[in-house]
Amino acid sequence: MTEAQLKNAVEKFEALVREQNERSDRIKAQGDFTDFEKLDKIIIGVCGGDGIGPIITKESARVLEYMLKDEVESGKVEFKVIDGLTIENRVAANKAIPDDVMEELKSCHVILKGPTTTPQAGDPWPNIESANVAMRKALDLFANVRPVKIPEDGIDWTFFRENTEGAYAVGSKGVNVTDDLAMDFVVTTTEGTQRIAKLAYDYARKNKKDRVSIITKANIIKTTDGKFLNLCKEVAKDYPEITTDEWYIDITTAKLIDKKRRKDFKVFVLPNLYGDIITDEAAEFMGGVGTAGSANIGKKYAMFEAIHGSAPRMIKEGRGQYADPCSMLRASVMLLSHIGKQDKADLLEKALDKCLYEEKKYAITGRSDGCTCSEFGDYVMATVKALCE
Repeated sequence: MTEAQLKNAVEKFEALVREQNERSDRIKAQGDFTDFEKLDKIIIGVCGGDGIGPIITKESARVLEYMLKDEVESGKVEFKVIDGLTIENRVAANKAIPDDVMEELKSCHVILKGPTTTPQAGDPWPNIESANVAMRKALDLFANVRPVKIPEDGIDWTFFRENTEGAYAVGSKGVNVTDDLAMDFVVTTTEGTQRIAKLAYDYARKNKKDRVSIITKANIIKTTDGKFLNLCKEVAKDYPEITTDEWYIDITTAKLIDKKRRKDFKVFVLPNLYGDIITDEAAEFMGGVGTAGSANIGKKYAMFEAIHGSAPRMIKEGRGQYADPCSMLRASVMLLSHIGKQDKADLLEKALDKCLYEEKKYAITGRSDGCTCSEFGDYVMATVKALCE
């Protein structure tokens, strides 16, 4: 390595440290989470997206409107349809999210978002950034929350994955020091860790979950993972009724397939990379990534979505009306909980469990031999009504 190569690497690292320090300062200046009880009106944005997105989003919004009917009539909740998040509109503006659409999104407190198409090699669209990634950055949606529930196997997990730091924060800003040496960086900040930990513990308390597991590799990645672990343990002290344990990521992946031990897990809090890997593993237990909802939460904004894509093949084959709305409905449960409507969140979750695991009156197959998306929505609403009687 020459002195010039060393100097170049040091300069790049210095610029990176300054950039991340400024980001840390911005996080500190954000203040507390939105207190929905203090809002005169909660505005829920509804973005259909692409492919089957408008179909399943419309159905989920219809269920939410049904459950929040009293709040809408009293002016406490407003639904706002935002149509501009289609691939055609994004390509026309040559932006992941057009400016006018971004302003509409920022006028909402929470967003129910259908799947959006991300261009890739071989398709007819230009290479614009993922709308999801752009939204997470612009709205600082630092927490990716994914539930996995299989009652018959005793599985009831919720993952809180830090969404803006860890190995992904500067994943494109590593340094090729020489032809033989390349280095990437992991970022952990105090505020960034505290806010994801607080969100996980608040969720556990609200939803009567009695255990939070902190997942790291702090025995090897001692500085950043060690900081994440220690800060989470400090936050845990404010929740004495909740049991806190700590696991290394490698043994956690093994214990998720241990039929005896996996029942002990309830809520997980973990850095970005580990969360990305383990939530895909966990979703497979429930039938794959098409079966679960997802939340992206920040202090000011939150976005709730399915974790699958826009399924253009279903639209091309004329099967869109048979799309499965369950992932969006699961996301709607999290939306209700997030805005302080926990009783309604519990009710919708109970109704979904009854429809999917107990009665099973309607089967969703994605084809004409199963029910349509709207028929399943009607089934869920009827079940909600029956549970209230």
